[in-house]
Amino acid sequence: MTSIWRRLGLGLVMAAGAQISASAATQQTAPRTPLPKPQKPQKVAQAVPVAAQAPAYIRDRVDELGRKFNGQVGIAVRSIDGGWATGWKADDLYPQQSVSKLWVAITALDAVDRGRVRLDDKVTLTRDDLTLFHQPISAKILGGGYTTTLSALMFDAITKSDNTCNDKLMRSVGGPQAVRDMIGRKGLGAIRFYNGERSLQSKIAGLTWTQSYSVGGAFYKARDALPASIRKAAFDRYVADPYDGAAPSAIAAALARLKRGELLSPESTRRLLGIMGNTKTGANRLKGGLQAGWSLSHKTGTGQVYGPYQAGYNDIGVLTAPDGRSYAVAVMIKKTSTPLPTRMTLMNNVVRAVIAQHEMMRGAAYASGR
Repeated sequence: MTSIWRRLGLGLVMAAGAQISASAATQQTAPRTPLPKPQKPQKVAQAVPVAAQAPAYIRDRVDELGRKFNGQVGIAVRSIDGGWATGWKADDLYPQQSVSKLWVAITALDAVDRGRVRLDDKVTLTRDDLTLFHQPISAKILGGGYTTTLSALMFDAITKSDNTCNDKLMRSVGGPQAVRDMIGRKGLGAIRFYNGERSLQSKIAGLTWTQSYSVGGAFYKARDALPASIRKAAFDRYVADPYDGAAPSAIAAALARLKRGELLSPESTRRLLGIMGNTKTGANRLKGGLQAGWSLSHKTGTGQVYGPYQAGYNDIGVLTAPDGRSYAVAVMIKKTSTPLPTRMTLMNNVVRAVIAQHEMMRGAAYASGR
């Protein structure tokens, strides 16, 4: 196994992801408390507990799954209660895609915890707020504008992976720099955040965003009109050094801290994990490996396709056993041409491996009388 976890037995001690330029389009919002001017991220020196060596079964099984998969994949598993961690190529950076919506939600709830906004603050979305790809809320906006709350935006951004809801929530709590500040301030490690869906997806395609791309098939037409050399160069550049890249190990550590209540207030922690438990996307990714009595609070991410390859196919979340013990799991595929069912089976099998390891440890504890 090539992961730093395996070779050195260390936890996550990684520099915060490279910071990208501030957003090009900040929308008007109406929070009850004025938001502070975004500041540059703070460098946080945080002591990260050393992860214990994972049990042999889960360690070897994760290695096997990663090694046999035909594509660039990173896998991270962390026992939230037991303190052990393992992974396969888990310290490399992988495209997050919509996994990054989790950091927007944490930023919003952190602002709530600090009294800067309230979840029932009203926001109005217009055609200028529309993004691209998956945006179910667009039907309401195109009817003449739509007013909702920050709470509703966050729910749909996580559970439906609505890009317009996510970008509006992001702008409402300070923009992309506020998200990067949160990642740095809380010491989340190797997690990057770009400037929102419009900027990210345009750059991956070799385009510069214009709002006319947000309606109908305009974005697809503009993308398809580009010379193949430009499309390929932009796609390859993103895969090589993803603007929204994150290490599965860093994500698993952040999920563990979220579950333990170290990132948000108890109320906000319960709210976010509850919302993630209602995620509708990726029903047969990590979730497909669940057994009766187990639950999953998760967020998926799905990237663009060029030729036979897709850049970014992910699922990350907190897996909870019937006895209340929990595990942070991240499976992130950087680039692959394998069929979707094969990718889903990989994710199913990672969850099944965690469940099998849990049952082994529970049986051992029972046999020893603990």
